[in-house]
Amino acid sequence: MSTEQNMALARRFLEARIKGDLDTVYEMMTPDYVSHAKLLPDQQPDREGEKWVAAQFAAAFSNRRLLIEDQVAGADKVVTRFIVHASHDRGELMGVAPTGRELTNRAIVVHRIVEGKIAEEWGMGTIGATLRKQRLEQEIRERERIEQELKVARRIQQASLPKEVPQLEGW
Repeated sequence: MSTEQNMALARRFLEARIKGDLDTVYEMMTPDYVSHAKLLPDQQPDREGEKWVAAQFAAAFSNRRLLIEDQVAGADKVVTRFIVHASHDRGELMGVAPTGRELTNRAIVVHRIVEGKIAEEWGMGTIGATLRKQRLEQEIRERERIEQELKVARRIQQASLPKEVPQLEGW
């Protein structure tokens, strides 16, 4: 395949993954596909793992949009720099409840192509750090809520206690 065909294949692969088109994603990978870019903690580095990750993102995000900023190719490799905008409004991902906010993932991936299919992927993006930050913010808010509830409980408990120690005859 030519470098132009390889670049087109890498674009179609990213588009299918962002759209959540799991069958197309699966078909575009070689049977021995390996991902060196672990997006989620439970991800396996094979075809099934890649399909699982695409399904997790599709279940968590709506309104997913892909913008390819740069793409270069040489021999059997294609490097793509891109941005994905998506609304986190459907489901939990990496322990983060949906916020309704739009998230931006800036990423660079390298695909190795063999006989018209994606054989390997390496990459790095910002989505993991963004989700970890949001999870930390949610945990802080939850701790603050619990602390506030404990303060109210302490006040109620203190109000129910007598002001003075009761004097009991014979004690």
